[in-house]
Amino acid sequence: MYHRRSVASDLIAAPAVNAVRADLAEPRTLPPAVAGADVIVHFAGVLFKPRPERFLPNTNTGYFANLLTAARAADVSRVILVSFPQVEGPTSVEEPATGRLDRTPISVHARTRLEEERLLMAEPPGSGLTPIVLRCGMVYGRGILMVDAAHWLAKRRLLCVWKEPTLFQLISSVDFARACEAAIAAPHVSGIYHVGDEQPVTIQQFLDEACGVWGCARPPRVPFWAIYLGACACEAFALVARTKSPLTRDFVRLGRVPHWGDTERARRELIRDLRYPTLEAGLALL
Repeated sequence: MYHRRSVASDLIAAPAVNAVRADLAEPRTLPPAVAGADVIVHFAGVLFKPRPERFLPNTNTGYFANLLTAARAADVSRVILVSFPQVEGPTSVEEPATGRLDRTPISVHARTRLEEERLLMAEPPGSGLTPIVLRCGMVYGRGILMVDAAHWLAKRRLLCVWKEPTLFQLISSVDFARACEAAIAAPHVSGIYHVGDEQPVTIQQFLDEACGVWGCARPPRVPFWAIYLGACACEAFALVARTKSPLTRDFVRLGRVPHWGDTERARRELIRDLRYPTLEAGLALL
């Protein structure tokens, strides 16, 4: 399913692929996109737009509600929502995220995604639709939007990071795809799964290692207020010029949340062994 930008030509040419144009904001366009589907994997969203607090309640929660309604009407058997562990707020290796739905995250991105999770997990037993949430660590690899943006900034010596270490859980793009595949096809899968690797790192460590692979200078550490001020400036310019905003205040707030999810259930029911269990093992993917 695609909206404005057409699906890549090599994907359309692949066997058994049928691309359908639809708009999550227009419920009447959704039935053709979900007709005959057994499983829906959803992680559509809006990024790089200023003032996300104004649109995310609609583009995250509202659009997903439209998709759920269409899925029920089409007798879809599974809906898989790709989410992230920050929806539980600050967590740690000692006190990891465990699948709770009763938290109040500080960022609008996390609050609206948590509301999507609540909508999906409220599906009554026996309805015929199995709800699955994949709370994934930060996905890294070539072609990942945020990683490519960091690479672009690093090459121009514009990449920086705040001083205070922030715990991050990662997952390689390869293992992310394997987890999605298992959620689609594995029997008896249901509920919330945390998908991440086995090596606690900080965002500072990740960016340092990535810049080493890219042959770029290590990103300088700056006070958090300087990055927040930069986000304010990006949003203000984007509002005036009507362009994308590469950084927003809410995205910075989301990035500052330390997070770690309990992956035991995902290892047991989705992917027992990771191809890239640590960042060190997965650096070649960058």
